[in-house]
Amino acid sequence: MKRSIFYLALPIILENILQTLLGTVDAFFAGKLADAAIAGISVTNLIMNIFISFFTVVSIGSTAVIARRYGEKEFEKVASAIVHALCTGLVLGISTGGVCLVFGKEILTLTGAEGVVLDCAMPYFLIVAVPGVLLCLQLILSSCLRAMEDTKTPMYVTGASNLINILLDVLFIKAGLGIFGLGLATTIARGAGMIILFLCLWKKKQYRLWQYPLKLCCREFGVLLKIGVPAGLEKLIMRVGQLVYNGMILSIGTASYVAHNIAGTIESYAYIPAMGFGLAICTITGVSLGEKNIDRAKEQVRVTYWMSACTMVVIGAMFYLFAPQLALLFTKTQAVQEMVTDVLRIIAWFQPFAALVQVLTGALQGAGDTKFPMYATFLGIWILRIGLGYVLAVSFDMGLSGVWLAYAADLVVRGLLLFIRFRCGKWQEIELH
Repeated sequence: MKRSIFYLALPIILENILQTLLGTVDAFFAGKLADAAIAGISVTNLIMNIFISFFTVVSIGSTAVIARRYGEKEFEKVASAIVHALCTGLVLGISTGGVCLVFGKEILTLTGAEGVVLDCAMPYFLIVAVPGVLLCLQLILSSCLRAMEDTKTPMYVTGASNLINILLDVLFIKAGLGIFGLGLATTIARGAGMIILFLCLWKKKQYRLWQYPLKLCCREFGVLLKIGVPAGLEKLIMRVGQLVYNGMILSIGTASYVAHNIAGTIESYAYIPAMGFGLAICTITGVSLGEKNIDRAKEQVRVTYWMSACTMVVIGAMFYLFAPQLALLFTKTQAVQEMVTDVLRIIAWFQPFAALVQVLTGALQGAGDTKFPMYATFLGIWILRIGLGYVLAVSFDMGLSGVWLAYAADLVVRGLLLFIRFRCGKWQEIELH
C-alpha cells in the first residue's frame, strides 16, 4: 500500500517542483528587463491566483466525481463527467478571459499597480489572462487524468510545457519582445500542454470519449458544481485572506514584510510534498469509495498521513537546524536574517499539522465533502491567522513572531477540526448524484 501511494504521489510532487521552478525562471528572465517588469509579472500572478481559485471549482469537482465513477468501473459515466467538466471549464475560462479583456486596466489597478508598473503589467496581463481558458482546461485535464490514477502524464506534460516556456523566453527576449514576449511564451506553453493532455485523455485505453453519445445533462453539471463550488470558495477565502494578512504584516514594518516573504518562499518548498500527498489521497479516497471499500479508504488515508508527516518532520528539522544559513541565502541584512531564523524555527515544530491539513483536506474533498474544509479554512485564515495574528503582533507587540505563532495556531486548529470531521465518518455517506 505504501508503495502504491508513493508512486501515485511522487509524480505530483515532481510536477509541483517543476511549476515552482518555472516561476523562478520567469522571475529570472524578467529581472533581465527591469524592476518594473518583475513587479508587473507579480501583480499579474496575484490576479491569476485568484482566477485559479475559480478554476478549482471544476478541477476539484471533476476529481471527486471521476474518481468515484472510475472506482465503480462505470466508464461511460467517467466519459460523461469529463465532457461536463470540460464544457464547464470552457465557459468559465472564456468568461474570465472576456472580463480581463474589457476590464484589464481596472483589475490591475485594484492591486495597487500604477505608473511604470501598470504600463509593464498591462501587455503581460492581457496576453496571459485573456487566454485564461488554456490554463483552466489544462488544470481540468490534469485533474481528470489524476482522478483515474494517472499522475505521471500530467508530470511529463508539465515538464514539456516548462521546457517550451524556457526556450521561448530566451527566443522572445532576444527578439526584443520584452515582457510581452515572456507572457506570450507562457501562453503558448500552456496551449501546448493543454493540447497534449487532451490527446492523452482521448487515447485512454479504458474507454474512448468518442465511443459514447454526447449528452449534456443539467444534473451532471449540478453534481460537479455542488462539490466544486465549496472547494473553489475555500481557495478564494485563502487567497483573499492572504492579501489582508500580507497587508497587516506590511503595516508592522518593511523589514518584517521582507522577512515574512523570504520565510514564506523557503516554507513553500516544504509544502510541495504535503500538497502532493494531499492530491494523491484525493484520488485514492474517491476510487476506494467507488469500489465500496471504506476500510481501504481509511487505511490509505492513515498511511498517507504518516508518509507525509514523516517527510514534513525531516523538513521541519532542517528548518530548525539550518534556519540562519537559509536566511543568509536570501538577504544580507542582519535584522531580517534574525527574523527569518526566528519564524522558521517557530513553524518547524508544526510541520506534522501542516501535513494533517493537506492530507485530510484532500481525503474529504475526494469523498465529495468539500463544505467542511471551506468552513475550517475560513476559521483558520480569518479568525486565527488574521485576527489572532493582529492581536499577537500589534496588541502584544510580538511583531513577525506573533504573526507566525498565529499561523501555527491556524494549522493546529484546522488540523484537529479536519481530524474530528474525518473520524465522524460523514464523508463515507456522501452520494455523488
